Amino acid sequence: MVSGPVAIILLIVAVVLIIFGTARLKMNPFIVLVTVAILYGIGIGMPLPQVVDTVTGGFGSTLGYIGIVIIAGTIIGVLLEKTGAALSMTQAVLKLVGQDRAPLAMSIAGMIVSVPVFCDSGYVVLTPLNKSLAVQTKKSMPMMAVALGTGLHATHALVPPTPGPIAAAAELGADLGTVILLGLFVAIFSMLAGYWYAVKVASKYKIDMELEESYDSLIAKYGKLPGTFHSVLPLLVPILLIFLNSLAKLPGRPFGEAAMFKLLTFLGAPAVALIIGVFIALTLVVKDKRAEARDEWIAHGVHNAGLILAITGAGGAFGKVLQASPMVEYIGATMEGLPLGLLLPFLIAVVIKTAQGSGTVSIITTAAIMAPLLEPFGLNPVLTVLAIGSGAVVVSHANDSYFWVVSQFAGMPTKMAYKLWTPATGIQGVASFIVVMILSLFM
Repeated sequence: MVSGPVAIILLIVAVVLIIFGTARLKMNPFIVLVTVAILYGIGIGMPLPQVVDTVTGGFGSTLGYIGIVIIAGTIIGVLLEKTGAALSMTQAVLKLVGQDRAPLAMSIAGMIVSVPVFCDSGYVVLTPLNKSLAVQTKKSMPMMAVALGTGLHATHALVPPTPGPIAAAAELGADLGTVILLGLFVAIFSMLAGYWYAVKVASKYKIDMELEESYDSLIAKYGKLPGTFHSVLPLLVPILLIFLNSLAKLPGRPFGEAAMFKLLTFLGAPAVALIIGVFIALTLVVKDKRAEARDEWIAHGVHNAGLILAITGAGGAFGKVLQASPMVEYIGATMEGLPLGLLLPFLIAVVIKTAQGSGTVSIITTAAIMAPLLEPFGLNPVLTVLAIGSGAVVVSHANDSYFWVVSQFAGMPTKMAYKLWTPATGIQGVASFIVVMILSLFM
């Protein structure tokens, strides 16, 4: 194989190719990641049969761990959307904080909804409510748009079972329960940073618009909404089971090692926990919609998960090739003492996200790059996942589909979106990374 320095140079070339292929040539990230993984393996002098085995093995092992989780999580998101449960949770938050704090309510609602639902679709689902509240409370629409968009952005990049962070946790061997717990903690500050920007800056801008649908008619469209507690159960139960799984595995074995330990580690396995969440979500479906839910809604969720699975598996393939590269040993011998720490994964994620637009691709690619570097740099896997997630928020602009979702659904001109939305995501990412750095002082 080539020397360590040459392998690092080839890695830089590989990252540039990923950015060029996805951002400039607009190629599907799956094709780009798999192609670059193969080319990198060949470039470092890996025997051709080993290139094939490593790429296919990395793809399979990654999906073997999180494939079911991604599909189940996507199905839960579709069911929450179709049954009105996402709206029910939003209503509850609004009642809690009051209409005068409508922007904060939408930030919090977005943060909750985006745990199982992609931020793009979450924004689309919550936009009618966001617009009606903006008119009824006489709040600035750009402020409401940025508040909702950044709330959705916060958990999307930091909290499993969203595909990006769960893939990164799998790639880096981070405990999933701990990632969820600390990810939620960091996401609160990320959301608050976006909310602060919305109130202080975006509120100064106005958009003329008419109320397309009143709050009452929006509720009426769904009919009787599920109760708040029932609505949150498909999210709450899997998260609690995953937490209990992590708790049961602590060195002190708080639940022992007998029947309770086996039960909790089984039920709390992410794949099992999310499947349980799917069945709980199905209880939200009213009687006359059950056939449609079984035949169409679940199929829609599986279909939506397809591209996510492809990109995630391709990222795992790239990661396996990187792990077999001679750069790992070289970096361990020459860079271990450099004071880069968590700044390295954060900056890599920032560069990839800013250049090619997709936060999920940025997270998966950065995790693949960092996997063989955790030990040489002495990085905590959980904090590395959160540092990557923070970087993958910075910055959303024209090459990010979410940029267009936020701007177009809010009626923001592109120039205004660049002034308001793009800086908001930069502030979010930096704020959450600062919190990660503070956590690193105690871990």
